[in-house]
Amino acid sequence: MKINMKLWFPALVRFSIHFLLLICLAANVSAQTRRDTLRLFIIGNSFSQNASTFLPQLAKERGKTLIIGRAELGGHSLEQHWGYVEKAEADPDDPKGKPYSGKSLKMLLSQGKWDIVTIQQYSFLSADSSSYYPYAGKLIAYVKALQPQARIVIHQTWAYRTDAKKFGRIAEGKPAMSQKEMWQKSRAAYHLLAKRINARILPVGDAFEVVANHKKYGFKPDLLFNYNQPTAPNLPDQTHSINIGYFWSKKELVFDPNHANDAGKYLGGLIWYGILFDDSVKNIRFKPETVSEEFARYLRKVAAHTISKKQPVK
Repeated sequence: MKINMKLWFPALVRFSIHFLLLICLAANVSAQTRRDTLRLFIIGNSFSQNASTFLPQLAKERGKTLIIGRAELGGHSLEQHWGYVEKAEADPDDPKGKPYSGKSLKMLLSQGKWDIVTIQQYSFLSADSSSYYPYAGKLIAYVKALQPQARIVIHQTWAYRTDAKKFGRIAEGKPAMSQKEMWQKSRAAYHLLAKRINARILPVGDAFEVVANHKKYGFKPDLLFNYNQPTAPNLPDQTHSINIGYFWSKKELVFDPNHANDAGKYLGGLIWYGILFDDSVKNIRFKPETVSEEFARYLRKVAAHTISKKQPVK
């Protein structure tokens, strides 16, 4: 039987076009699925723990799949994290090279493929650019050797609260004199690192600074509180603080102007979520119970504005 090509050819062309469209649609759906799933590995300390505290809740609300791996140790610098790598590489059985709950960085990084790996400097050293080198470069090279497809993203940490007794150092033996100076110097240091390694930044420190300087929502120290002779359970007015500040512990008034409270953790989480997932945070409904709806709404605006100045992580 002879086939009339004049009749079959148009149908064949239409079939080919439809087939190609189906392939493109399937590829697009697959790409969308990849964007909605993130395997995130964090190399950091308590500040990265703070900033990522509410990240799972934010991802869940927006229907995202988030898997987090962690190599975090309180108060640890880039130099210290690299030091553990050197010990583990010299002797895989050396417990000093396995500080992450008995595991080395290589062991943790080797647990599957990671899409993004974040790094950061210890907050006290963050304003001293010289403290980043050569450790940041060595850590990144090590990560890329184990996870060549992973994107490196830098977590820009925040300055201490304005009433801190001591701020991070800007050079050996020289501390910053104010919250603003610590933020400026640490911002410059993080941006220099990002430029050198061509990496994106999670600008949590910038968002904290915006809040700190807001006329209405910025924290203002309570000048009427008796700090010399405090009586439990009284606390100074810390309205709109995004740092922990003063709290009572075992009948002692404790001061932590460095770490984030729930509001600060929420702000950090919004920045991480918005940039890592390339998704808007304007209509996020989740908020910590300890944060008022008014303040949470303001923090979402700050996060959205800060994120808009940054390119998403591709």
